[in-house]
Amino acid sequence: MADKKTALVLGATGLIGSHLLSLLLEDKRYSLVRVLVRKPLPIQHANLQQITANFDTLSAYKNSFAVDDVFCCLGTTIKKAGSQEAFYKVDATYPYEAARLAKEKEARQYLIVTAMGADKNSRIFYNRVKGEVEEKIAGLNFPAFHMLHPSLLMGERNEKRTGEQIGQAVMGTLGFLMVGPLKKYKAIEGSTVAKAMLNIANQNLSGMHIYESDQLQELGK
Repeated sequence: MADKKTALVLGATGLIGSHLLSLLLEDKRYSLVRVLVRKPLPIQHANLQQITANFDTLSAYKNSFAVDDVFCCLGTTIKKAGSQEAFYKVDATYPYEAARLAKEKEARQYLIVTAMGADKNSRIFYNRVKGEVEEKIAGLNFPAFHMLHPSLLMGERNEKRTGEQIGQAVMGTLGFLMVGPLKKYKAIEGSTVAKAMLNIANQNLSGMHIYESDQLQELGK
C-alpha cells in the first residue's frame, strides 16, 4: 500500500469544509488531517490535529502547512464581513498567504473553492476577487493546483444567509430546467462539492485544473 498522505483544511467550519473534514477523517488514504481554526471544534478523532490560529498572522503557524494536500474552503459574504476590504481579506488574502506558506513547506497540491464566474477582469467585485486570488496562487507554481467553481450552494449552514436561502428555494423548484448548456448553473449540495474535492485530490494529477459546477456534480457522485 502506498504511503498515507497528510492534509490541511482551511475553513473546516463552513458548509463545504465541515463535510470535507468528515470525509477526510474516515479516508484511510490519510494518516493526519490538520485544521486551522479560530476556536476548537467539538470533534475528537485519532487522525485529527487542531491548531487554534489567528488568520491575520498565518506565518506564525507555517510549520502547520507541511502537508501533502491543502484544501482551502475559506469564504464569507460582504454583509457578514462588514466591508469589501474585510471580505477581500477572508476570500483572497488568507487563501493566498496560506498557499504561499504551503508552497514554502513543499505541499504537493493546493485545492481551493472559489465560485462560478471567478474572473479577475469581472466588473462584479465578488467574481473579481475570486479570479484575482486564483491568479495569484497560480503564480506560485504548485505541482498541482485545483480551482473549484460551484454554482449556488445548497445545504445547512451554521450561519444564516438570507440571499442564499431565497436562491436555494428558487433553484430547488426550478432545478429540473437546468439541463444541457444550463447544467453548470444548477445549484449544488455542499456535501457534493466536498466529495468532488476529495476525489480530485486523489487523482494524482499535475498542473492547473478548473472544475465547473456540472463537473463537480459528476465528481461528487
